[in-house]
Amino acid sequence: MPMLNPMHPGELLFDMLKDNAAAGTAPASITDLAKQLGFARTTLSRLLHARIGISPAMALALEGIGWNEADHWMRLQAAYDLAQARLKAAA
Repeated sequence: MPMLNPMHPGELLFDMLKDNAAAGTAPASITDLAKQLGFARTTLSRLLHARIGISPAMALALEGIGWNEADHWMRLQAAYDLAQARLKAAA
């Protein structure tokens, strides 16, 4: 049975950034991570705050820095989008 309301992938990514930064194994800020990924800080911030979804380009960039495979991020985004559509349809 699918989750009724899974976490937005951006929120998961934000948690990873905080955890890895605290451990000293990742960029220390959103700005640093955005530079490493090759995206604007505003784009990454919007993703981390669940205002936009993970694009295929972002998924590939995350894979490029070793933060899971692109397919993983795209599956999380698809699961989130489908759950949101189900919640909307049920309302």
